[in-house]
Amino acid sequence: MNVTSPLERGDHPESDMSDYLDATGIQQYQSLIGSLQWAVSLGRLDITTAVMTMSSFRTSPRKGHLDRARRIVAYLYRFPQAKIRFRTHEPDLSDLNAPTHDWNGTIYECQPEKVPDDVPKPLGKPAVTVSYVDANLLHDLVTGRSVTGILHFLNATPIEWYSKKINTVETATYGAEFASARTCVEQIMEIRTMLLYLGVPLRSKSYMFGDNESVVNSSINPHSRLHKRHTLLSYHFVREAIASGTYVFLHISGENNPADILSKHWAWISVWHMLRLIFYIEGDTINAPGRHDFDPKVDYTAKKGEIYYSENLVFDDISGKYMETIDSLNGGSFLEFNPGEN
Repeated sequence: MNVTSPLERGDHPESDMSDYLDATGIQQYQSLIGSLQWAVSLGRLDITTAVMTMSSFRTSPRKGHLDRARRIVAYLYRFPQAKIRFRTHEPDLSDLNAPTHDWNGTIYECQPEKVPDDVPKPLGKPAVTVSYVDANLLHDLVTGRSVTGILHFLNATPIEWYSKKINTVETATYGAEFASARTCVEQIMEIRTMLLYLGVPLRSKSYMFGDNESVVNSSINPHSRLHKRHTLLSYHFVREAIASGTYVFLHISGENNPADILSKHWAWISVWHMLRLIFYIEGDTINAPGRHDFDPKVDYTAKKGEIYYSENLVFDDISGKYMETIDSLNGGSFLEFNPGEN
């Protein structure tokens, strides 16, 4: 099976009306899902959303669900070399335009982060957490539930990934994104507390990126107003965290938000530039352009560890040449490309 994504883009397995599996098929399906869940735990965050979705049908799977589970396995078989890259350096965040606001006089009182009294003395090099959050409205057509996707980095290494349906049914993207932002802040708080107890010298700020500009602006603006009462608790929770000065919430374009990998059923072409950086490229990737930053008519100069990407072409930093297709990652052959040619 020649697949480039765990599930088809925009797939809705809950709408599958194929026949139910017999006892043998159910056993096979549950075994596959269990194995795939282990793969997620071992680092294959690229199949997290697909496995989360298919896990909903473990008790009464259909033939179409089994076909989808087999597709996920086929995807892993085609990309067996994906691995978490440990990059211990701090990412360069100096060029971020993080607005500062005066929260004095607001209901949040600018309370600083409370550090437990019994944490050990921090030792070693400083570290910073960077998190990405996204939501997918109406992920499940049957229940109306949306999905939260979150990816946490410690310095430049992914350490935790999360994909789960939101407990409440959100009627708009704004509500789903705010509920996801609240979950992300809660998880960052837990990660910071854990690292403090491990003696890690954390930077004073943690960075969170989301691709919904309305939610970001509502979170960081002290004078914003809430017009949707059902998001009240998420709204105040996120804003109180930001008012403390410890959490920085910034907007990022959707096409460069790696949390998309954890919230949607994606097509290869929409996320490959991010997956390649996380799983396949060695060295520093901080200067890697986004999906549409490549001009095939420009003779780019690439340094070791950097990657340039377009929809059909990738720059291989090992050979120093522009290549076409993705099969070389699994022993296939690349087609060379000269950027100076049309």
